[in-house]
This record gives sequence, structure tokens and C-alpha cells, in this order.
Amino acid sequence: MLFPEYRARRMRQSDAFRRLVRETELSANDLILPLFAVEGKNNRNPIPSMPGHAQLSVDLLTDKVREAADAGVPAVILFGLPDKKDSLATRAYAADGIVPKAVRAAKKAVPDMAVITDVCLCQYTDHGHCGMVEKGVIDNDASLDLLAKTALSHAEAGADMVAPSDMMDGRVAEIRALLDDKGHAHVPIMAYSAKYCSSFYGPFREAADSAPQFGDRRTYQMDPANAQEALREVTMDVEEGADIIMVKPALPYLDIICRIREEIDLPVAAYNVSGEFAMIKAAAEKGWIDEERVMMETLTAIKRAGADMILTYFAIEAARRLKG
Repeated sequence: MLFPEYRARRMRQSDAFRRLVRETELSANDLILPLFAVEGKNNRNPIPSMPGHAQLSVDLLTDKVREAADAGVPAVILFGLPDKKDSLATRAYAADGIVPKAVRAAKKAVPDMAVITDVCLCQYTDHGHCGMVEKGVIDNDASLDLLAKTALSHAEAGADMVAPSDMMDGRVAEIRALLDDKGHAHVPIMAYSAKYCSSFYGPFREAADSAPQFGDRRTYQMDPANAQEALREVTMDVEEGADIIMVKPALPYLDIICRIREEIDLPVAAYNVSGEFAMIKAAAEKGWIDEERVMMETLTAIKRAGADMILTYFAIEAARRLKG
């Protein structure tokens, strides 16, 4: 098709035409809101690098869950900040830990909200790594039992889905086996399958108080230069029993989302991470961009790349914009 016989602008000349030929439709149903739970009561600790977000005690967190539901957001994912940390991450899998408390409260406040829980150890260990440390080295296999116990504690509290984010080899199979054995075969697993060792996590580490106390996470999170490795990671998680696979971060890895969508026949999630959120907020504050338009363009791009669902700190704002 060549000009002048074909004129692409014909189908762009009105809003009605543009809507008729629109290829990607973003919906509030695609969005998942991350929330940070802390101990205490009436406790709201604003996160400076993530405007509009805060660490919330359970009583205030339920208000935010209701707000998300009212906006049309169908799911939240909970991250917990414990009252104490130790080398064995004991508060990660404690029945009275912060995440089980938040799960029970969220489900009571909004029973129809899908409550997902992040399963990791970094917020609970005194060294800040996502697995057990032995002589300065992350011990992959020793971490699996603790991760599975953490997922089980969340399921027993009523979590609708668990999401292991640690990137330890074999953790999906370990979690699936324990959940099934303990009567939670109905609880799906959203695996952080292609999680890159990214510089875009900075604000999150402030929000979750999860920065490593030594070294970095390159020995278990993926090298940003690799794509084929992402397909291997995803394939392993699928074979181990994952129900949803995730790419994190989203924007620098749209090509990875696209490749996985083409090759894997499971729902694909993408995490529009804290650094991506913070950059838009900061540029908007400077007056350099139109925040709402950039937000919607960003989320649409992630959906266009192949994501079926998007974890984003913009969830409530975007859902209200879509609803309006």
C-alpha cells in the first residue's frame, strides 16, 4: 500500500475512527497496586522518592485497599516491613507476621479484592539479601525451605496468590509442593521469573527497607544484557508450576515481555517499578512532562508489548483516568 492510494491519516481524523482501529486497550482490570505494610497503629510513613505512597499500618492500609477497589483496581500486592530482623528471616514466615496480618485485614475489608503477597526474605534478614547467607555467599538451597514456609504462612492467612520475588533456583517447585501438601492447591503462584539486577529499584529499597548490607544481588538477579536467559528462567518456572510469570522491570525490558508473550502460553505480568514511577513524578513536578499523559502512554506501552497485567504504583490514578 502506497501513497496516495493509501492514506493512513484517514483513520486518524476523528476520535471515533481512532477508537475503532485502536489495537491496544488498557483497562483498570489490568492493574495491580503494590502496598507496604508496617507494624503499629495509625502509622503512615511517606516515601519521599515515591510521591503519594507511604508505609502504612494495617488499619490505614485497609483504607487504601478500599480506595483501590472503588477505583476499579482488582488486585493488590502486599510487601511487609517487620518489627525486627535477623539472619534467619524468622518474621517472614511467622503466623503473626506483618504480611499475614495485612492479608487478613485486607480480605475482611474488601473480600472481593484479590490479595497477592510478595514472597521474599530481603525485608526480614538483617543482611538484606533475598536468601540465606553462609560465609558471605547466598546459599540457594538453604533458602528454599524458608521461602516455602513464608508462602505457606501467607496462604494460611487467606492470600489469594503468592508471588516469589527472590530469584532462587527451584523456589517455585518448593512452594508449589508445600502449598499442595498443606491443602492450598488452589492458591496460584505468580513467579518473578525474569527479574533483572536493575538500577530502577532504588525507591523501592527505601520503601521496603530492603537494601543489601553488603555486596549486591548480581549472583541471583539477572544480567540486564541477557535475553535468552530470561526465556530459560521463565521456562523453568513454568515447568515447576508457576501460574503467572513476571518480567521486572517493565520499561527497559519491553523486548523481553514481547518475546515471552510470543513463546509462553501463560499469563504474563510486568512490574512498572518504583524507579520508573519516580522518574515520571519528578519530571512532572519540574513541569517537563504532562504526568497523566505520560502515565497512560507508559502503561499502554507495557500492555502493547504483551503484558496481561501490570503491577504499578499508578494503579489508582490510572484506574480513575480510565473510568473517567
